[in-house]
Amino acid sequence: MKKYILENDKNYIWHPFTNIKKSKPPIVIRSANNDKLIDIDGKEYLDLISSWWVNIHGHSKKEIIESIAEQSKLLDQVVFADLTHEPAVKLAKKLSEILPGDLNRIFYSDNGSTSVEIAMKVCYQFWFNQGIKKNQFAALTGGYHGDTLGAMSLGFSSGFYEPFSDLVINTHFLPYPENYRGNNSVEEKELHSLSEADKIIDKFGKDLIAIIIEPLIQGASGMKICRPEFLNALVKKFKQNNILVIFDEVMTGFGRTGKMFATDYLNIIPDVICLAKSITGGYLPLAATVFTETIHNQFIDLDITKSFLHGHSFTANPIACSAANTSIDLFGKENTFSKIEQIKKLHHEGLELIDKNPTVSKVRMIGTISAFDLSILDVNYGSDVSNLIKESFLEKGYIIRPLGNTVYLMPPYCISTTTLQKAYEDIDMVIKEFSKEVL
Repeated sequence: MKKYILENDKNYIWHPFTNIKKSKPPIVIRSANNDKLIDIDGKEYLDLISSWWVNIHGHSKKEIIESIAEQSKLLDQVVFADLTHEPAVKLAKKLSEILPGDLNRIFYSDNGSTSVEIAMKVCYQFWFNQGIKKNQFAALTGGYHGDTLGAMSLGFSSGFYEPFSDLVINTHFLPYPENYRGNNSVEEKELHSLSEADKIIDKFGKDLIAIIIEPLIQGASGMKICRPEFLNALVKKFKQNNILVIFDEVMTGFGRTGKMFATDYLNIIPDVICLAKSITGGYLPLAATVFTETIHNQFIDLDITKSFLHGHSFTANPIACSAANTSIDLFGKENTFSKIEQIKKLHHEGLELIDKNPTVSKVRMIGTISAFDLSILDVNYGSDVSNLIKESFLEKGYIIRPLGNTVYLMPPYCISTTTLQKAYEDIDMVIKEFSKEVL
């Protein structure tokens, strides 16, 4: 069976974020449970990145599986224009209750990229419906917002999209003042970034539709963290100049930063929040773009051209919405934030160990996300050295995918104390062994 799967995988499948020429045959995963993935030969791997940041509660969660099964018997799929259903309404109400301010209007889609795309289109039409023409966006350098055309434009500075430079929408990027342990120049970097924001606003403000931000931590460009004080000041500048603010919480939502949303660290509220990834606990594709009433009100008109004429076949899929409702309920039933606090403690202890290695720099963490840079790794994503160390982790049974020279951990909340402690010990050992070979 393994040979059959790998042969047909090679013949028919195109894997994402993969160098086809260099890549080795993939590991055939047969099953999963809690924080473990099990391959077809029975070998277990600790899923230290929550399967691309989505499985917050862990794999094969009984409650979510049961909710999916029960909902599939009742209503599997239905068009979401002219019709509605209980799981979607319940989820919208839950989201509005746990999000800050008047972020109450939920538009459903199916993944993070489309969530961002919807945010862009709605923000553009928000001004258009008022007879105001704007055609540009602002973003932070290094931000990653998805792989559809609009989202790609906002994340162009992340370095993933060079072949598409002639297609992207005009976006102005301002410096990202990343912070990490021992960084004594963060305030200087923040002031520079805020100064650059002023320049962008002064020069292009009348044309700026919105600024998009991954609040507190940039994901795919290397788990770079900034301070809440900086974001408060930055968001305030754009809001004061009548420019909409979009928070891309596709990765940071649902406890990842230590609070339910990264927005909860701030004293200012965005106009739009994009949610996806872990919204269903990682079990089914679903996304939500959430808007304030102020934005929603600009689309209430007898003229159909002022409506938001956008949708997806699986918008508000009932089974996915049911999974999301159960996932959110688990936070209360399982006291999930106590688990998150324990992971934070273990990250702090583990990074203390890792930081003793001379090849380690820029140690950082927020909530359940920890990261550090390695001088032994090439900076480029998917480099040969980066792939070699990824394979070293795999040999020891750990799913860890370095981002350039950044190694990061983002485990599911179900991970045990002893498991995560041992993982840090093994990671430290791999780094030391690899450093000897490379240096």
